[in-house]
Amino acid sequence: MCDPDFTEILIAEVAEAGFDMFMENENGFEAHAEETGVDQKLLDEIKKKYEHVNPLIFYQDKIQKENWNEEWEKNVEPIIVEDQCLVRAAFHNIEKKYPYEIVITPKMSFGTGHHQTTYLMLKHQLTLDHRAKRVMDAGCGTAILSVMACKRGAAFVDAFDIDEWSIENGKENAELNGCPAIRIRRGTIRDFQWNEPFDIVLANINKNILLSEMDAYAAALLRGGQLLLSGFYEKDISELADAASKLGLQRTSSSTRESWAVLELTKV
Repeated sequence: MCDPDFTEILIAEVAEAGFDMFMENENGFEAHAEETGVDQKLLDEIKKKYEHVNPLIFYQDKIQKENWNEEWEKNVEPIIVEDQCLVRAAFHNIEKKYPYEIVITPKMSFGTGHHQTTYLMLKHQLTLDHRAKRVMDAGCGTAILSVMACKRGAAFVDAFDIDEWSIENGKENAELNGCPAIRIRRGTIRDFQWNEPFDIVLANINKNILLSEMDAYAAALLRGGQLLLSGFYEKDISELADAASKLGLQRTSSSTRESWAVLELTKV
């Protein structure tokens, strides 16, 4: 429970501790995560950091994974990105037609379009030429970005995530959206090898992982290829852009949405 004006700040903080699904309510918000993925020490530090804020109450409880989908369905609303892309659940009945329509059932995976970073990634994907391109989706979650790449004409999408639940969920969403060109596997970028470089690499994770894997993203891209990053704040753009420039990745553009940011880079 927290003041509504404080919700955005606190969501950003607990996201760093491993929480990746959020639902706002009249008392504050709910955050969901795999128990093994939560950094309890960091969460305790966040609680201490903001203990002076009133009202602020943390509640923690364990739920069955299956319960998340039911709770999500009670609260989720369709998302429209730049009046071009509709992200909806299977139970939504939307009469208006959009150039792109993505049907997502998230279960316990990150990426419904509701979080600012997912919205920003989808928005920038609308500006990238995916036609006949090889695309990587690092940390794919629900595979929403993979589906967008497929619908934008990608020839092949190689997606992966460390969470077993995301692998299952991502495959379901790829099939639901009629995207056979998407391959989803479990692991990190350092677990795989590719015979061909990628035209586009998508990574919506968090700042620390992006920085640690930046060299791998650069190595996986062909010259002239594009790297699209999100999962960090506006204040972090310069740090990420500087790290990328040392690897031959030139900043192309960036944009923000409610303090969150997306960064587009090109391999020179």
